[in-house]
Amino acid sequence: MDSFGECRSDAELLAAHVAGDRDAFAQLYSRHHGRLSRLALANTRTREDAADVVQDAMLAAHRAAPTFRQQAAVGSWLYRIVLNSCRDRLRRHRTHPVEPLDEDRVSVPDRCGEVDTAVTVRRALMQLPVEQRAAVLAVDMQGLSVTATARLLGVAEGTVKSRCHRGRRRLALTLADRPPEQRTGTTRA
Repeated sequence: MDSFGECRSDAELLAAHVAGDRDAFAQLYSRHHGRLSRLALANTRTREDAADVVQDAMLAAHRAAPTFRQQAAVGSWLYRIVLNSCRDRLRRHRTHPVEPLDEDRVSVPDRCGEVDTAVTVRRALMQLPVEQRAAVLAVDMQGLSVTATARLLGVAEGTVKSRCHRGRRRLALTLADRPPEQRTGTTRA
């Protein structure tokens, strides 16, 4: 709510920001921060990377606000900027090779089977191409419809469906290749 007790839409907040309202972008940011942070965390390797991605993306959105053409919802525009920021960070990491993590350091004790499964699935997700990961996360984990995901990612619905299909297939293959000791507590169809 603004100082007059009115709740402004995302588009109104962005327009107010462009017009010079110093508080409008902060309100827009706080409205979308949770969802954008979850997206960044799902597409980066650490919480620190995710926080950096969101910060970089919001700075980019702040600067690019005057060029927003209103062909998509403001939330979708912000989502796309965060996703692009994730891609940029992944490209930078590819040019600077990182040593693989020592499995003994990151393994979770057997008493936390659910956490172990979550870590395994997260690792498998990180092996997907960014486009497939974004589609699978939006549709399967965030519960968005194919139509909403297509709008969010700026692609056709058929593209979302094929990315989800390929991503799920690749995840199934990756998870099926796990050693038997990592399959405990999971069922195979």
